[in-house]
Amino acid sequence: MPLFNQKVSPGLSIADDTDILHFLNPDSSDKYVDARTALKNSDIYSIVFQLSADLANGKLKADAPRAQGILNNPTQTSNAHAFWQSMFAQLLLGGECFAYRWRNQNGTDMTWEYLRPSQVTPFLLEDGSGLIYNINFDEPEVGVMEAVPQSDLIHIRLLSQNGGKTGISPLSALANELQIKDKSNKLTLSALGRSIIAPGILSIKHGGLLSDEDKASRSRKFMKQTSKSENGPIVIDDLEEYTPLEVKSNVAQLLNQVSWTGAQIAKVYGVSDSIINGQGDQQSSIQMMGNAYVKSLARYAKAVTGELNNKLNANINLDLRSAIDPLGDSYAATISNLRKSGTLATNQAAWLLKESNYFPEEMPEASTPPVPISTSRDDKSVEGGDNDDED
Repeated sequence: MPLFNQKVSPGLSIADDTDILHFLNPDSSDKYVDARTALKNSDIYSIVFQLSADLANGKLKADAPRAQGILNNPTQTSNAHAFWQSMFAQLLLGGECFAYRWRNQNGTDMTWEYLRPSQVTPFLLEDGSGLIYNINFDEPEVGVMEAVPQSDLIHIRLLSQNGGKTGISPLSALANELQIKDKSNKLTLSALGRSIIAPGILSIKHGGLLSDEDKASRSRKFMKQTSKSENGPIVIDDLEEYTPLEVKSNVAQLLNQVSWTGAQIAKVYGVSDSIINGQGDQQSSIQMMGNAYVKSLARYAKAVTGELNNKLNANINLDLRSAIDPLGDSYAATISNLRKSGTLATNQAAWLLKESNYFPEEMPEASTPPVPISTSRDDKSVEGGDNDDED
């Protein structure tokens, strides 16, 4: 390429304002949230898994055969669904994902290799004409590649603060929420643990001042007595009194207080909290929640297709219909309504349903035109009683 016929400079490191602010405050602990640690959070794992799976369930369609071929079989180390879900999961966790394009001498894509963000270091050319990357491959035979042009790399980004050069991780907005939930979980476990450790109070009357050893000895004997009673009644004499402790309602409230962070996590990823806890807004219909979820998927789909269109020089779209309507019932209902309204003819509706694989291609043609079932109330019943108005 003409770029490498010249002397290539090392490039300028890409930084944003947050790096300068944290340089003045190096002890700040909320700058970076490890993706591996974040996936241990059940809410984040649930959202990342569902969003990445639904995006991978969509169909990438290109108007160029070569582009369609590499999209259908991007890698040799795994299947296409696993590759794209891994790419989308990394995009949701880190705000950007990478894949190196192994191409032949003609520039045709042979295979793509998924790269972890820790393997890639982007730089800006001194004249600002583009980006170059230093890549550390896992394969010893490849080793380190320096000054890799941006045309050889698939670099999908989400929100950016430097003109789209790099992406911002959504986890950076959840640093405080994750710390609060972690401390809340520890507080809840501590409260539950203390309530189990101290099940009650055994008072000894008219016993004088007992030593600590005597009190501990009597406690162990009492616990031994309760274990041998096999859930039966406990017998004590008149000199002792046992008062069981009740778990107060504030301990149960601690379990409910940790759920608010799930709504915060869902808000960051732009989805409804019903995806996490299965409840959400009880007044919203399933269709309304489904439409909102489709809009959320479309936001991420545009980030993906924008990068692929630029690098593959093709018109690529991500069809999410198979992801949001896996059985095709909603699509079939829409086609049926268009047929009833006269927008589509019968043969057109049947062709669309066959193209979407809702009807099998080997489905025989109808011998007679289908007759719609009338549901009018004016229809007279064939099997009815006598008319009372007639004599």
